[in-house]
Amino acid sequence: MEASAALAELVELSTQVVEAIIVASDGSTEPAGTVQAAHAAGDERARALAAAGADLLEAAAGIRAAGGRIERVHVDLKRGSLVVCSDGERSIVATTIAEPTAGLVAYDLRAALRRLREEAA
Repeated sequence: MEASAALAELVELSTQVVEAIIVASDGSTEPAGTVQAAHAAGDERARALAAAGADLLEAAAGIRAAGGRIERVHVDLKRGSLVVCSDGERSIVATTIAEPTAGLVAYDLRAALRRLREEAA
């Protein structure tokens, strides 16, 4: 499954996701990684979401006492949430409706990452 197909499926199935992007952590020249697929209002918005997701993962890793990789960060905002899930190879960054069911959104994002990983194997 390609990133764009996984993202299209995610947006279709998850009614709480408003925008979403898939970012590869591939050592590209982009500080947040390479945006592989986006359901957002243009390239600039996709890059902004990628940067916000990378910043959140980095900040969370910096305050985690045990160290190690962070797999999920959820931030509630005034009109929705920003959720980032990562499997180490890729991250999905999503904005949501106001007061989403956080566990369900995280499950949907992780399921999309899992499908991508399984297809690549």
